[in-house]
Amino acid sequence: MKRIPTLCPACGEQLRIRSLGCPACETAVTGDFALPPLLQLPQAEQEFVLEFVRNSGSLKEMARSMGISYPTVRNRLDDIIARLRTYENHETTR
Repeated sequence: MKRIPTLCPACGEQLRIRSLGCPACETAVTGDFALPPLLQLPQAEQEFVLEFVRNSGSLKEMARSMGISYPTVRNRLDDIIARLRTYENHETTR
């Protein structure tokens, strides 16, 4: 399955959505829409968040299912939280 690109291949800036379309009735909506913060995360971090939700937010279960230590899971989650805050702060300053 294709992934939504998040960065411009020419300059590296964050991409934005300009158009949305309905495949059933061909209705189109155009405008300037920001990518949601979760979609701006790299694929590996998106998968981590998905696994976190599947484990009901249990860091202990995450560590067990991923075969890594609890502190490593905590650190990865903290890194993702910091990245999401950066995305949100960047969006509010536009």
